[in-house]
This record gives sequence, structure tokens and C-alpha cells, in this order.
Amino acid sequence: MNLSRASFFLVVVVCLSVLSLWGQGERKNIEIVVPKTYKAPKPITSPEWEAVLRAGVNTVLDPASGKNFKPEEIAATLIDGSDPNNLRWASINGEKAIYPASVVKMFYMVALERQIEDGKVTLTPELSRGLKDMIVDSSNEATQYILDVLTDTSSGAELPEKQFEHWQYQRNRVNRYFASMGYTNINVNQKTFCEDAYGIEQQSRKYKGQNRNMITTNATARLLAEIVLGRLNTPERTQAMMELLKRDPFKPSSDLDNQSVGFTGKALIDAKMTDAKLWSKAGWTSRARHDAAYLETAGGLKFVLVIYTENHATDRDAIPAIAAKIIAGLKESRK
Repeated sequence: MNLSRASFFLVVVVCLSVLSLWGQGERKNIEIVVPKTYKAPKPITSPEWEAVLRAGVNTVLDPASGKNFKPEEIAATLIDGSDPNNLRWASINGEKAIYPASVVKMFYMVALERQIEDGKVTLTPELSRGLKDMIVDSSNEATQYILDVLTDTSSGAELPEKQFEHWQYQRNRVNRYFASMGYTNINVNQKTFCEDAYGIEQQSRKYKGQNRNMITTNATARLLAEIVLGRLNTPERTQAMMELLKRDPFKPSSDLDNQSVGFTGKALIDAKMTDAKLWSKAGWTSRARHDAAYLETAGGLKFVLVIYTENHATDRDAIPAIAAKIIAGLKESRK
């Protein structure tokens, strides 16, 4: 009797172990798939918008500004969001691949929302907490967790070449998703850290940063425009993303690097544009300061503005100054 019972439990344990391994194997084959109804946007180059953008960027390139910006230290992309079927674009250094800092978290959010909608990832309370903290608070720890969920990888010790190649293939799952939609010249396969990466994460970066995250302002602006226009997911999931990106520049904050008040939002504050609406994702490090913003004004302006700056991380006025000049230019163009 006791032997029979022991045998029964042994069989159960073995079966559960096999099922567990089978499930993990299945997870490793779960790709992020673009919906069949998806259509990539067709940008329309606009000389008018290019002139507005260039005037904005020149506010920091002009020697008289005292900013000492070099042309290669800034990239920007402007997209008209007022007509979904007529996306006018303009960019300066828009195809230059730049380390995006925390702006990459917006790409991970989009990928995760796709997996949630497709039923490949379950939205648990813990995952909701991680997603919110990644976008609203820009938590690096939350981002590490989200990327693990997206790619079925985890940090740890360095691996032998064969095992590492398999791990890296898994980690590139987000890259494959965006490539399948036609996004080019970007790399979005690394975690963000407050200090530095270790072990397999450093191995993945190729030790000297050759495989670090790199994104263009064109790709960033396109992504934000596609979120806003509901091209990437259902209305419900689109609304969820917009809620995470929503910012209130007029909510008091003592943090000068707060995403709401320390970047494009500062332009709205300085101009007392209390009726304007802002959605954004900022990123900054000791060397970089970036912002990806979508704005709607009471006057009817709807546009995406992405600005990446390098080697001017402590300059809290450059991005707001550019944004303010562009807002004024767009208002003037509507007269």
C-alpha cells in the first residue's frame, strides 16, 4: 500500500516536471507578431515643417545662444498628427542611431501590449505594476523585469558560446518584432541600469557597448505617432498606453528632471499653456538628454516632437527652447 502510494507520487512528480519543461520550451517559441491588418505609415516630407523644425533646432545651434551645441550633438523629428492619412514629416539627423536612454522603454511597452492583446502574456497585477513603473516612474528595475517577460531571458552568469547564441536569439525577440513592421537602424534588446550591466548582460553588449540599445529620432517619432493614431493595437490597449504616457506639466514638482516638467513640458509651463495636453517619454544619462512628446493645443495643433541631445545632459533648457520655437512656428504656419 505504502509502496503503491509512493510510486503514484513519483509518477505525478515526473509528469509535472516534463510538463513544466514542455511549457518552457513552448514559451521560447512565442514571437511577437504584427497583426495582419497592420499597415506601415507613409511619411510625406514637408518643406514647411522642415523649416519650422530647423528654426527650432537653430535656437541651440546658434552661437549667440551660448549653448555650444555641435550639429552632430542633436537629432530631431517632427510629425504632423492632425491628419492620420497625411503624415507630414521633417527631421534633422533623423536617421542617426543614438543611445536612447529610457526612451527605449516606450518600445518595450508597445511590444508588451501586443503580447497581452494576443494572449501570449497574462496581465497580472504584478505585471501591471511593472509596466506602470517602467513608463510613469521610468524605473530601470521594472524595465529589466518587463524585458525578461517579453523575451523569456534572464540575467545571470556569462554563458558558453552555443548557449549564449540561443539566449541572444531570445533576447532579440523585440528587435524582430519592430523589424517586421519596417523599423530600421534600431537596436532594442538591452536592459536599462542605474549603474552598469554584469555577466551575460555585459556579454550581450559585447563588453564594450557595441550591442547597446540604439534608436533614431525617426523611429521614435514614428512609434509615438503610431501609438497616438491607434495603429499598433486595439482601442483598449491604445488607451492603456496613452494613460501611461500622459503627463501634467502644471502639477507641482520639485524634481527638475521629472518627465512632466523637465523636458518638453517646460515649454508649456513657460508659455502658460494650461490648456495644452502632453504625452511623453523622456530619457537621460550623464551624457544624454532626450524627449519624445506628443502635444495637442487648444488652437488645434497635434504633433509629435522627438529631440535627442548628446553631451549636454545637464542643459535643462535646450529641449524646452526648441519645443517653444517649434510651437510658435507651427502656430504661425496656420495663419
